[in-house]
Amino acid sequence: MEVIYQGIRLTPEEIAESALQEDVDVVGLSILSGSHLELVPDVVRRLRDEGVDVPVVVGGIIPVADAKRLRAAGVAGVYTPKDFDINRIMGEIATLVEQRAGAGAPA
Repeated sequence: MEVIYQGIRLTPEEIAESALQEDVDVVGLSILSGSHLELVPDVVRRLRDEGVDVPVVVGGIIPVADAKRLRAAGVAGVYTPKDFDINRIMGEIATLVEQRAGAGAPA
């Protein structure tokens, strides 16, 4: 898996444009500002508007109720400080990518 790091201060517009240009398989967002309910759905919407249909995963200090709202907004995975098993997290992300690739494969 190749990781493309774009920095910590991108706008939702810049994230969507970068995902489009880089032809990514998954978008990972780390939100530590407490603005996850505003920023993450905006990123998801902009990705869809750009035609970038990839899973979005989010990490940060995110309350359980907010995680449910993010999933309802189209987020595929939410990881908090309670999620520290990096092998499990990477396995789940790899599975998301694999499922997406399988969905697009010819029968």
